[in-house]
Amino acid sequence: MLKVDNLNKTFHTAAGDVHAVRNVSFNADNGEMVAIIGASGSGKSTLLALLGLLDAPDKGSIDLDGVELANLDSGGRTKYRSSQVGFVFQQFNLIPNLSARENVLLALEYSHWPKADRARRADEMLALVGLDGEKSRRRPARLSGGEQQRVAIARAFAAQPQLILADEPTGSLDKSTGQKIVALLRSAASTQGATVLVVTHDEKVASQADRRLEIDDGVLAEIA
Repeated sequence: MLKVDNLNKTFHTAAGDVHAVRNVSFNADNGEMVAIIGASGSGKSTLLALLGLLDAPDKGSIDLDGVELANLDSGGRTKYRSSQVGFVFQQFNLIPNLSARENVLLALEYSHWPKADRARRADEMLALVGLDGEKSRRRPARLSGGEQQRVAIARAFAAQPQLILADEPTGSLDKSTGQKIVALLRSAASTQGATVLVVTHDEKVASQADRRLEIDDGVLAEIA
């Protein structure tokens, strides 16, 4: 379970302080998909960066299955990101000179997945997202946008992380492909028991989550 308590983040700029995340508290269960919605600049991406330890909070706690993440040192934060968090970005962030399969294999290497099992696991995950066979050997430039996002999902789930953070995962996709991506996120969460947080501005995507949270000017509230 993910437990977030009194999380705060302020950016100090020449124009003044920007309170990006204000006293945010919420819980999310294993196997649950939670949508976080809000307007541009509301604090969605900052919150996701804090949960993924890409940035540090000014105060507050982030507890994942009993481990307090905000107190980890630099080495602990790196290990946590590589082994316990899967990231799905709007722009895919695949390595262009590696094939789909090699992108997934690299994620498994970083997470210290057993070397003897990496090839099997990569093939298994690519088959799950419908990219087995010849397509798994293609580089990103030879895949469609939807196929690249499916590679990103396979990569995110490959090492069986406890937490999946998806930042506008359907933002650059057509409607049909976007629906398939959301279905994959839901399916993978239920089969692997991970907590999935999806930041989105799309109400149709948010409506498919188990719960919806809304952030406005850094303040988070649950939508009934």
